[in-house]
Amino acid sequence: MRNILGFLSATALLLVSCGGGDDPAPEPPPPVVVVRPSAAVLVFPDNNTECNEGTVLNDNQSTVTFRWTDAENADSYELNLKNLANNSSTSTNANNNSIELTILRGTPYEWFVVSKATGTSSTATSPTWKFYNQGPGVENYAPFPAEAVSPARGATVAASGTITLEWTGSDVDNDLVEYEIFFGTDDTALSLIGSTIDNSLDTSINANTVYYWRVLSIDSQGNTSQSEIFEFRVQ
Repeated sequence: MRNILGFLSATALLLVSCGGGDDPAPEPPPPVVVVRPSAAVLVFPDNNTECNEGTVLNDNQSTVTFRWTDAENADSYELNLKNLANNSSTSTNANNNSIELTILRGTPYEWFVVSKATGTSSTATSPTWKFYNQGPGVENYAPFPAEAVSPARGATVAASGTITLEWTGSDVDNDLVEYEIFFGTDDTALSLIGSTIDNSLDTSINANTVYYWRVLSIDSQGNTSQSEIFEFRVQ
């Protein structure tokens, strides 16, 4: 009898020990992975052209619809527009692949689009395009302001006796005839160091010096455009 009671007690204790604990916590769900958006492809206004579509509001302004392709994995966009005549910039958010803006006529612009996706800080940026918004009675447009290629803005270069300044230039009318290059150590008093039809010019530099330079683009009708001032440091 004593053996039977002992067996029953041990069995009960075993059952309590095996079944008395809490159920294990469920596995947490896997983290949601948000795929980075791809870059949009710009459609209109086209690159290096005159924009002659849109609604003319007055002699100074017109509305233009900017268009780009839907970017993969993107659910919103940021249109960045820069007035190349005064270097002022604006950014406008859009939930689809187009937006209408009121801009100045007879004015050069550049624009690009940033693709965004909810749930990630990663973005993708399109190439940058330039255009002239058509102006009243304009038959020949000034060139677009030149852009620095090398040295890049803010670059540091190894000390050397000579450096090659390189830039890019473009013109709606495709009639660029000359570039004038201004260079020096004082960005308020740059000196003309040469003119060329090429996109590069050699000049002398000294070590431990910060240099500034800009490019004046000239077309066949005498129209000109001045680039921003670029700078670089020599070690």
